[in-house]
Amino acid sequence: MESTPVAVPAVLAFLITALTGFWLIPVLRRLKYGQTILEIGPKWHLKKQGIPTMGGIMFIAGIAVSVLVVFWLPAGGGGLGLTVTVPEGMGIILGLIMALAYGMVGFVDDYIKVVKKRNMGLNARQKMMMQFFIAILYLTGLYLAGERSTIVFVPFMGQWDMGLIYYPLATLGIVYLVNVVNLTDGIDGLCSSVTFVAALGFLGIATFMRMEGMVILAAALAGGTLGFLMWNFYPARVFMGDTGSLFLGGMVVALAFGLGIPVFLIFMGIVYILEGLSVLIQVTWFKITKKRYGEGRRVFKMSPIHHHYEMKGWSETKIVAVFSLIETLGCLAAFFAARMI
Repeated sequence: MESTPVAVPAVLAFLITALTGFWLIPVLRRLKYGQTILEIGPKWHLKKQGIPTMGGIMFIAGIAVSVLVVFWLPAGGGGLGLTVTVPEGMGIILGLIMALAYGMVGFVDDYIKVVKKRNMGLNARQKMMMQFFIAILYLTGLYLAGERSTIVFVPFMGQWDMGLIYYPLATLGIVYLVNVVNLTDGIDGLCSSVTFVAALGFLGIATFMRMEGMVILAAALAGGTLGFLMWNFYPARVFMGDTGSLFLGGMVVALAFGLGIPVFLIFMGIVYILEGLSVLIQVTWFKITKKRYGEGRRVFKMSPIHHHYEMKGWSETKIVAVFSLIETLGCLAAFFAARMI
């Protein structure tokens, strides 16, 4: 595969995202769409009060526009020498729509927080209902588009036919993954850095599998997250908000399912999964010990786990570097497993 098809969406997404910041961040400041810092968080986070949020709009625009531009070039992208099958093309369209839908849920949540001044935004039930509805529509769309295989490739173990249980498990997996990506967005540059690494991992696997449409999608995600890091790396001048983190969760899911390797998220989503597990462990242990001893106890100083290391004295840049390294190792494991398909 030539480098041009990869470079175009990556560079275009990077430029649109990075340049949009010069316009959007001042607008968010004027509208007073600033982050509200919870008092239960680390005390030093209080200095971030008022930093613009909902900045995820920047890379949503960058990624969506770059993907659409590439596929709308003369002869359906033929000017770049692309070869995209109909099922793969439908996977790209449905995946992008799903990510945008999750981004819209995040936007509504952020809007309620920053405009309506309700710090918790949408309640848990509302979020879950919308997220499950989106996941079900996405899987239904793939089914109607002809993607009806219930066979999954389990890394280092081969192919398994899951039968009808595939669909409920896939729905749960999508909603879980989208939410744990959201949990990863807790300190400057963490979610965008980890997702940038994940995008590179998907890019490598898509290239190896010769799925050029997914190469475009992964390249756009990498370019968009890198462009956002220009504004979001410590000290952050803008936060992505739920608008951005839920969209990124949708993009990661779209790439995994589009490539036919959803189980690989065990490796490629390793940081997201650990963040989610840390919250689950913390809440469960607190409830068990409160019931048994009358006083809740904690496994971590604070969850998600990136806050645990903050409380232990790690700097935000150190946490981002270490977590990105862990994500890199997970992506390398996934790449080697992909070579066995």
